[in-house]
Amino acid sequence: MALELSTNVKALYGVGAARAAAYGKMGIYTLGDLLAHYPSRYEDKSSVTLLENAPSDVKSTFVLTVATEPRAATLKGRLSILKFKAYDDSGVCEITYFNRNFLKNVFTPGLDFRFYGKAERRGKGFVMSSPDYEPYSDTLPPISPVYPLTEGLTRKQLLKDMGNLMNTLNLSTLSDPLPEEIRLRNSLCTLPYALSHIHRPENFVALAAAKKRLIFDEFFTFALGISMAKIKRKDSAADPCPDGDISPLLSLLPYRLTDAQERVISEIRRDMARDVAMGRIIVGDVGCGKTICAAVAIYIAVKNGKQAALMVPTEILAIQHYNDLSALLSSLGISCALLTSSVRKPQKQKIYDLLKSENEDERISVVIGTQALISEGLGFYDLGLVVTDEQHRFGVNQRATLSKKSRGAHTLVMSATPIPRTMALALYGDLDLSLIDQMPPGRQKVDTFAVNESYRERLNAFIEKQVAEGGQVYIVCPAVEESEEEEEDELDEKKTMKAAVEFSEQVAARFPDLRVAYMHGKLKAAQKEAIMKSFAEGNTDILVSTTVIEVGVNVPNASLMIVENAERFGLSQLHQLRGRVGRGKRRSYCVLVSDAEEGNARERLDTMKNTYDGYLIAEKDLQMRGPGDFFRSGSEIRQSGGIKFRLAELCDDTGLLSTAFSEARALVENGDRLSEYPDLKNAVDKMFTLNTETIN
Repeated sequence: MALELSTNVKALYGVGAARAAAYGKMGIYTLGDLLAHYPSRYEDKSSVTLLENAPSDVKSTFVLTVATEPRAATLKGRLSILKFKAYDDSGVCEITYFNRNFLKNVFTPGLDFRFYGKAERRGKGFVMSSPDYEPYSDTLPPISPVYPLTEGLTRKQLLKDMGNLMNTLNLSTLSDPLPEEIRLRNSLCTLPYALSHIHRPENFVALAAAKKRLIFDEFFTFALGISMAKIKRKDSAADPCPDGDISPLLSLLPYRLTDAQERVISEIRRDMARDVAMGRIIVGDVGCGKTICAAVAIYIAVKNGKQAALMVPTEILAIQHYNDLSALLSSLGISCALLTSSVRKPQKQKIYDLLKSENEDERISVVIGTQALISEGLGFYDLGLVVTDEQHRFGVNQRATLSKKSRGAHTLVMSATPIPRTMALALYGDLDLSLIDQMPPGRQKVDTFAVNESYRERLNAFIEKQVAEGGQVYIVCPAVEESEEEEEDELDEKKTMKAAVEFSEQVAARFPDLRVAYMHGKLKAAQKEAIMKSFAEGNTDILVSTTVIEVGVNVPNASLMIVENAERFGLSQLHQLRGRVGRGKRRSYCVLVSDAEEGNARERLDTMKNTYDGYLIAEKDLQMRGPGDFFRSGSEIRQSGGIKFRLAELCDDTGLLSTAFSEARALVENGDRLSEYPDLKNAVDKMFTLNTETIN
C-alpha cells in the first residue's frame, strides 16, 4: 500500500495498536501528523572528546570501545542495574544503566559506540550514568533530534518510526502551499528541504534554514487567517449608533479623563457611528482606565436603543465589574444584571426573560457575567455591543458565540497585557488596535526591590509589619508542588523551585497568627473563586499562589507582592504581578527574591527595579525573549482559540514575524481571498479549524 500523509500511523512498519494509542495522546493519528511532530531540541554530537578532557558538568560526546562483559544485578524494589567498562586513549569509564538489562547483549566487548552524557572522574577512572548510545560509524549524523514524548513511547521508538517515515515518503512530491514568489522574495528554502533537515539536519546551517522556513509558514498561515477574519468583519453590517453624546456619563465621573482615554473613546464613538461592525481592542497597563472606555461604549449602545453584554473570565471579576458599572449606569436610568454560573435557576430564568422582553420599560439593557453569557438558552431582544475583558483568557470561538446572539453587534475587547506594537498587530490582527499609553494622575508607583535569600528574615519582618498596619500580602511561586521540578536544562541539573502548596505550609508555620491561604491553577474554578473572594474581602492576610493571580481582581488593600524565584519569570509577567498591588491608597511594594547574580535573569530584575512603564518593559521583554515566547502554548496567544503552534515559540527573529505578516496582508488585500491558492487556503482552514464559508 502506498503511504500518503493521510495514511493512519499504524500503517508504518513496527507501529501496533499500543504505540498508535501513545501517538494519539499527542494528537498524532496520521503520517502527516507524525511528519509535523518536530523536535523540541537538538543534541550536538559533532565534537568527540577524550574522557580526560571532558568537563564533568556538561554532556559530551565520546567514542569508546567496550572493554568488559556487561554485568547485571537486581537490587531491592525490583531495580536492576547493568554495568560494564569502556575506554578510549585517555582512560577507562565504568558505564551504568538502570532497569535496562536487555542491553546486556548490545555491548559486546571490542565494539565501538558513540556515547553522549556526563563523564565524572572517579579515582583513576571515570563513570557515566545512562548515557545515550549508538553503534559507532563514520556516517553517524552530527546532530541528534530530541522529540517530545508521552507515556508508552520511548525516544528510540520514536526515532525509529521517524526514520522509517523519512525513508518511505517521497518528500519531493509534496505540494508546497507557500506561493513561490513569496518564498523566493524572502530567501526561504523549499518545503521538502525544510522537512528533511528539521528531522535529519546535516549541519546547523541546514537546520537554521529549515527552522526559518517552517516558522515563517506558521506565522504566514496564522496571519492570513486573522487578516481574512478582519476583512470578513469589515464586510459585516451592524446597526449604527449615531448618538454619541456622552456628556451625561462624563459628568458623573469624579476625575478627568487622560488624553489617551479621550483618544480611545473618540475611536470607539467613530466606529460605533458607522454601519460596519466595530472590532476594536483596548490594550493598556493595569490601572490605565480601560473600564471607563468600555462604560462609554456601553452607554452609547444603550442610548441608541441597543443592549450590551460584558463577559469576563471569573465570577469574582464579574461581580467587581457589576458593582462598579451598575452604580454608574443606574444613575443614568440604565438597568444592569449580573449573570454567573452561581445565579440560581429561577433568577437566571428571570434574567433570560427580561433580556428578551419586548417591553422597553422592563427590559434589561446591560448584562455582565462570565461564560454563562454564552449559554444556549440565553438570548437578547437587540444586542448591539459585546465587550470582553481580559481578552487573552478567551478564545475567538467564545467571543464569536456571544456575538452570534445578535443580528450584528459591535465588538470591544480589553487586555491588560502591554505588548510591543509589532506583537500587538500579530496577536490582535483581526481587531483595530487602541493603546492606552498614559496613566491617570496620582497613580502611585510600586517600590520594587530585588533581594536574595540572605534577606529572608528581614523580609519576614516586613510581611508582619504590612499585615499589622492593615495590609495584605501576595506571595507568588513558580510551581505548584515540590515534585514539579523543572525539565533538565543543558547542565542536566534539577533545581527545585519554590512551590505554592509546600511553601504556603512553611509560611503558615512561620506566621501562626496570620491567616494564610494558597491557590494554583490545578484547583477547581469554584475553589479558586472562593479563595480569591476571601482574600479580596480581607479574610486572608497572606495569599500564596502561582501566577493564576496575574490578572483580574482588584484588591486595593493588598500592599506587598513577593515573587519567589523571580528569575523564572519573564519581564512582562513580573510587571503583571507587580500590578496586583498599589491599587489602593496604601504605599505598596514588590520584592523579587532571587539568587541570580548575572546574565539575562539579573538584567530582568534590574529592569524591574528601574522601569515602571509597561510598554517599555514589554519592548525590553521582546528584545530578551524574542517573539517566539508570545506564541507558546498557554501564553499570550491563548486568545486565538486554541491554535497550536509547533515551531513559532523557537523564533527569536522579530523581523521574520513582521515579514510574514506583511506578506499575508499584501496577499489578502489584493482581493483574491486565497482563491488562487487552494493548498494555502486548506492550510489556513486546518490551522483555524474553520470551514470554507467562514474564511470566504
